[in-house]
Amino acid sequence: MRYIKAFLIGLIGLFIVITLLLLLLPSEVKVSRAVVITAATGKVYTQVANLKNWKNWEPLFASDSAIIHFSDSTSGKLPFCDISYRDKQIHISITGLDSASVKFLLQVKGEDDIFNEIDIVPVGVNNGIQVEWKALTKLKWYPWEKFYGIFIDGITGSDYEDALNHLKVFVEKNNN
Repeated sequence: MRYIKAFLIGLIGLFIVITLLLLLLPSEVKVSRAVVITAATGKVYTQVANLKNWKNWEPLFASDSAIIHFSDSTSGKLPFCDISYRDKQIHISITGLDSASVKFLLQVKGEDDIFNEIDIVPVGVNNGIQVEWKALTKLKWYPWEKFYGIFIDGITGSDYEDALNHLKVFVEKNNN
């Protein structure tokens, strides 16, 4: 009985120490990827600002297994879409548009919201445009959430990079 009590006290102590250490980690994780595209700013902006054009370059929108419903564009509200994909319910809503960026919120049922921004900045070299996708995830205080935050860049970064590379290929191919 004495060994069981010592084991339980040690286990509880270890849990408390790990929890305290994980509380020191940031509550927000930002993932950023960028690509340089040789095209006019307007061509890139048209693809990024209109959710219906995402089927041209965003792999999720191009997937045959994704069922996508777009909002009515005549309602006067900012556009959004709902996606059913592999038993996931995804809601993407544009939260801000200006001439150099598109801001949107990605919500997946049962997961943390991800605040996204795609910035379009002229580079000045060979008519180049830098397109940067920034994704901000706000984590809860739970230890497992903070621990998950350490790996977010590795888990999601390649998806952003893949989408941006598809955007680059599509826009440069159709740059007439």
